[in-house]
Amino acid sequence: MRLLPSGTIPRTLLFGGVLILITVAGSNFWLKKSFADTVFVPVPHCVNEKSMSFPCWKEKYERSTRELGVAASLVSMKAAYAHNSYVASQCHQLTHVVGNMSAEMHSADIAEAFTGGDAFCWSGYYHGVVERAVGLVGRDNIVAKLNSLCAKIPGKQSYSFDYYNCVHGLGHGLMSITRNELFESLALCDNLTDNWEQQSCQGGVFMENVMADNRNHFTKYLKKDDLTYPCNAVDEKYKQQCYLMQTSYMLTKNGYDFNDVFRRCADADLNYRNTCAESAGRDASGNSISDTKRTLATCGLALYDDQYQHCLEGAVKDFVSYFHDDKRAHELCAGAREKFRFGCQNTAESYYSTFK
Repeated sequence: MRLLPSGTIPRTLLFGGVLILITVAGSNFWLKKSFADTVFVPVPHCVNEKSMSFPCWKEKYERSTRELGVAASLVSMKAAYAHNSYVASQCHQLTHVVGNMSAEMHSADIAEAFTGGDAFCWSGYYHGVVERAVGLVGRDNIVAKLNSLCAKIPGKQSYSFDYYNCVHGLGHGLMSITRNELFESLALCDNLTDNWEQQSCQGGVFMENVMADNRNHFTKYLKKDDLTYPCNAVDEKYKQQCYLMQTSYMLTKNGYDFNDVFRRCADADLNYRNTCAESAGRDASGNSISDTKRTLATCGLALYDDQYQHCLEGAVKDFVSYFHDDKRAHELCAGAREKFRFGCQNTAESYYSTFK
């Protein structure tokens, strides 16, 4: 993770050294004044040597959710996010924990559990709800029930953000019940009847794979000597979602060298070079905490026009996700190279419409 000014909490997520910059949810309402100004008093057993212990914080939020409820747990976590760099770095995984508990408390009723959470920290709560619901269904029954799990979530026909979070969460859950077997999980996503649902599920699988930290969460499907893997090994129909995730892993292994990432994207599978560049654009936004000048400067490292255009596309989507509006996204577009501004503005508007 790049060093930020003193006192700055990085927006990027770091899972055991793996940077995740996902444009699935989130906005600056995470740190509204009511949360940022909260005086955070750590649970006694998560201080000193345990202050950076994931099992300790996991137990804290499991207990908090069970005893005080989802809302109280998320309020506590938002306060911790503003004051504790370890919680900030692990917030997506920790919101998964709250979602897991909520699914159990609601007997795997995903729609009911969804009503109690929010999109804090890249929608980790929602992903955790679905992840645990899939686990409660179990490997033996999942194929028969996969298409019904998200049925009560509104917005299937309009591809709403809530519905996306549900089917994306299925991918997380499938990785859990297969013990992080990437190829088996992808094959299970194929049982969804809608192509958009299949791709959203695949995205959850690849996100779960990249989140591995080899301490609390393991994977066999990342290689330090081949930063494009597994994207260069999966079947054609899975490559799009893989490349949309992979640059986050590349950056943690190359010292956050975007020049190197753009070179790797230029050498990626021919049909997915632009997808890779879009992933780099999302990471350019995340790495700069959605700072307009720094994001544009990073996309300016692109090797050719198509790469720049798709970097800009990934960045503007992340701006919308982070701020939960399109105002700053349009400001980003206004600073882009002139011939790309119109397309950038259209992307901002169309992407923001899915959040309404």
